[in-house]
Amino acid sequence: MEVLKTRALRRSACAAARFWRSKVTPKPPCRGLSTTPARSTVMPAWVIDKYGKNEVLRFTQNMMLPIIHYPNEVIVKVHAASVNPIDVNMRSGYGATALNMKRDPLHMRTKGEEFPLTLGRDVSGVVMECGLDVKYFQPGDEVWAAVPPWKQGTFSEFVVVSGNEISHKPKSLTHIQAASLPYVALTAWSAINKVGGLSEKNCMGKRALILGASGGVGTFAIQIMKAWGAHVTAVCSQDASELVRQLGADEVIDYTLGSVEEQLKSLKLFDFILDNVGGSTEKWALNFLKKWSGATYVTLVTPFLLNMDRLGVADGMLQTGVTVGTKALKIRPVIDQTFPFSEVPEAFLKVERGHARGKTVVHVI
Repeated sequence: MEVLKTRALRRSACAAARFWRSKVTPKPPCRGLSTTPARSTVMPAWVIDKYGKNEVLRFTQNMMLPIIHYPNEVIVKVHAASVNPIDVNMRSGYGATALNMKRDPLHMRTKGEEFPLTLGRDVSGVVMECGLDVKYFQPGDEVWAAVPPWKQGTFSEFVVVSGNEISHKPKSLTHIQAASLPYVALTAWSAINKVGGLSEKNCMGKRALILGASGGVGTFAIQIMKAWGAHVTAVCSQDASELVRQLGADEVIDYTLGSVEEQLKSLKLFDFILDNVGGSTEKWALNFLKKWSGATYVTLVTPFLLNMDRLGVADGMLQTGVTVGTKALKIRPVIDQTFPFSEVPEAFLKVERGHARGKTVVHVI
């Protein structure tokens, strides 16, 4: 009872403080919306001040610390983050116009000015501060999240996310392992389930083709589709074939042996094709779909940012799409390489070169 009284008094005090401040000055973003006292105002982070190649990445000790603007937000101390292809693309300016239209003005330094911009979509860490409306998390909770690309990212000491964008981290996963999963898991699950219409109820016996099967999205897609009973054909290089077979692939096509299109002609047609490669594959992949209305081809390359809302990649599905799935399916995190926080540019270069075997993770603390 004493705890409840204390919380009630704290909420009342915060509300009163916000009321009187609004009578005197214009209402600014304030820590009165959170349950913990103010901390330092700056933090270390990797940012960009303009779009370009890898040299635009800049380390700073003086990035403004994120604060809670809305009562449903949570501040997370970042333990690990990972680099996704979208981070490399965003560094180069891909999707900037569309993303700026979705960015909250409160999170922009000036109108129409997104810099300095912190990249990074995946995070695993510990809750440090909660907005007053956050009911399912409290300081000290270990969590993971996929941060939408229109928000400040995770290559920093702290990041602010909405309560519906995070979930409690499975105890079976380390922070490094957990940081490798959220964004690719949501991407794969959304493409397969939301667009492809496949689930554990109707996937048994379906034939699936995964192009670019050894990367982050591909390695997750193999596992979830096999868990649902699909027959999976994976396309990758010869040196990744053992990995994808261990993850459950039934057949492996080695693209280094010649035309993938020609090799696929000897196989039966597919119910579902997931394309993580793009380019020339988009021209011929449809020829390998079964001729029935439910057969689906999904590309995650060319139109990715345009398809974000349709795919539902960052709309709070982490609890249903990843947490439930991980507990039920025993998903294996596939990590290619881990970099210290001081080597974020090197991590970007590794992803930019392609040919990944799983995810590239940054160990922040």
